[in-house]
Amino acid sequence: MIYTTILVQLDIDAPATPRLIFAQEIARRFEADLIAVTAGEPSMLVSPSESSPATAEVLRRRTLELEDRIKKLKEEFLAVVGNNERASWRAEVDDPTRAVALHARAADLVITGAPAAAAAGDFQRTIDPAALILSAGRPVLFAADDLSALKGEKVMLAWKDCREARRAVVDAMPFLRNAKEVTVLSAAERGTLAVRDGAADVVRFLMKHGVKARSQVMESDELSAGDSITVAADHIGADLIVAGGYGHSRAA
Repeated sequence: MIYTTILVQLDIDAPATPRLIFAQEIARRFEADLIAVTAGEPSMLVSPSESSPATAEVLRRRTLELEDRIKKLKEEFLAVVGNNERASWRAEVDDPTRAVALHARAADLVITGAPAAAAAGDFQRTIDPAALILSAGRPVLFAADDLSALKGEKVMLAWKDCREARRAVVDAMPFLRNAKEVTVLSAAERGTLAVRDGAADVVRFLMKHGVKARSQVMESDELSAGDSITVAADHIGADLIVAGGYGHSRAA
C-alpha cells in the first residue's frame, strides 16, 4: 500500500488554509498528488409539494451564496498551493458527504477533520463522519482539532480481530512504516491468552513489513472502548490512532 494521491475535504464554512497546509505536508511526505474537494447544498425547510416562486427564489439565492463561498475557497486554495502542478481543485453544489465519497475514487487516502462547531450537525454544509467512513471505500484520516502537523512517530493501533481492523492495518501501512514505534493495543475480552496470540500475529505481520511494533493488552475496565483507547494513546504519547471503521470517526 502506498499513497500516490491524497484527497483533502474542505468545509464550506471554514477557512481552507489550515487543513490545506496539514494535508499538503502529508502529501509532500509521501510524494503524493493532492486533490482538494469542497461541497455544500442549499438547505430548504419545505417539501417539494410546497414549492412556490418564493421558495424557488430562496433556493436560487442560497445556491448563489454557496457558489460565491466556493469561489472564495478556491482563491484561498490557489494562494496556498501556488504553482504546484500536483495539486488540483474540485467543488460541487451537492451533499458534502456524497461528493467526497464520490471523488474518493481518485485517491488513496481521504483527509478531513471535526466539522466546525457552527456547522456541526448540518450535513448539508459539512460531512457526516460516520457516513463518510462507511461510504468512501478509502481510509479516512481525521486531523486533530488544532491541525498541528502530524509527525506520526508514535502510533496506536487499536486492534480487534475483525475485518475492519485488518483492513485498517493495511490501509495505514505507509504511516506505520514511517513510525518510530507502533503499539498494537487489544482488549482482553475473550481471554488473555487468545488476545495475546492474536496481537502477536499482528506484530509479526507488521515487523515483516518493516514496522517497529510491539503489543499491549488492555485490561477490561468501566471505560468505553473509545475512551480506553484515548487514555492508552495519551499514556504512550501517540500522535496517531489507527482503528477499523465501524461508523465512528477514529479511522485511518
